[in-house]
Amino acid sequence: MLTLKLIREQPDFVIERLRIKQFDASELAPQIIAVDNERKALQTALDANLAQQNTVAKQIGLLMQQGKRSEAEAAKQQTAQLKERSKTLEQQLAGIEKQRDDLLVLLPNLPSEQVPAGRTPDDNLIVREGGRKPALSQALPHWELAAKYDLIDFEWGVKLTGAGFPVYKGKGARLQRALIAYFLDCNIAAGYTEIQPPLMVNEASAFGTGNLPDKEGQMYHAAVDNFYLIPTAEVPVTNIYRDVILNAADLPVKMTAYTPCFRREAGSYGKDVRGLNRLHQFDKVEIVQLRLPQESYSALDEMVRHVERLVQSLELPYRIVKLCGGDMSFTAALTFDFEVFAAAQERWLEVSSVSNFETFQANRLKLRYRDETKKIQLAHTLNGSALALPRIVAALLENNQTPDGVRIPKALQPYTGFEIMN
Repeated sequence: MLTLKLIREQPDFVIERLRIKQFDASELAPQIIAVDNERKALQTALDANLAQQNTVAKQIGLLMQQGKRSEAEAAKQQTAQLKERSKTLEQQLAGIEKQRDDLLVLLPNLPSEQVPAGRTPDDNLIVREGGRKPALSQALPHWELAAKYDLIDFEWGVKLTGAGFPVYKGKGARLQRALIAYFLDCNIAAGYTEIQPPLMVNEASAFGTGNLPDKEGQMYHAAVDNFYLIPTAEVPVTNIYRDVILNAADLPVKMTAYTPCFRREAGSYGKDVRGLNRLHQFDKVEIVQLRLPQESYSALDEMVRHVERLVQSLELPYRIVKLCGGDMSFTAALTFDFEVFAAAQERWLEVSSVSNFETFQANRLKLRYRDETKKIQLAHTLNGSALALPRIVAALLENNQTPDGVRIPKALQPYTGFEIMN
């Protein structure tokens, strides 16, 4: 959530920057300021009324001591009237504050100055590429390889739940477990503390990371308890520090977590949803950092390099893409996507997004720190996939297929316990 201070002091800047995200704030930003002016007027009236209420209340005792009962009774009546007035003003103030906050959460995060202009994924900027695309003849797509070697059963998933819930088995299940352990071990070696969070969160947690109200339709909701199945480990892990004030010396905080992720993916259809390309439940290992503002962009670069090393170790052809304004998420200030090439499909598959949110999430979370002057400041939050499994598995199967089976990259072999899947 953008700070009210920024919107009040620099409304034109906010409006202009949000145009990069293809968001028109020309009416909303002034509306927020106008509603906040109403709030200020109500707060001033309430403060004056409370002050008068206290003054009159103090007079009652003095008047009684002086034997001025009639004046004291009149003061009591005036106090009662002032209390009712205070109650009315407090109710009006609560209503206008809610109205202002409901408007505030409609504004996306401002894009960083580094964000390229553009409207669609076609306008994203390729930062660099690595690895080599395999030269394969008559390559099978991963869903056919999964059936051929009995690694994944999509029909079982449909039977048990529905489309988008695959069942991994045999070496396919072992590969899943190996990837999770490998990613976690690499993240821990890079200084991240492993977290095992709940897979359901409350409304406050979903709001804190910006999933509510923006992505409400994409989350599975347990209505009776008002809990949400997590779309990513970012949500519970970042919320560990909701309503917390850290000391500057406590930063950075670096956390990693493996969780299943649950996404409704409403509106998904067509060839892009074949096999593992788009699922409702999938496994992912996440990295999250909390940083001092002046360090967050160097931390983002560090996270991008870390994810790049992971992809390189899997021997996959990849590219890193800087998202343009029109393709960015509601909450991000700057995002780098990682894509790997799937040989049989002959297409790039997104396997990670690494983002800096600056203070946007921290303002919602009330995640703060004390600087060297003891002043309370908002921290910066960052997160990235390290890595999401489904499309990694798809690329591993398609790129590493041989006449004898699917070859396992050397880095994974100590974790799988086998060199080939057949």
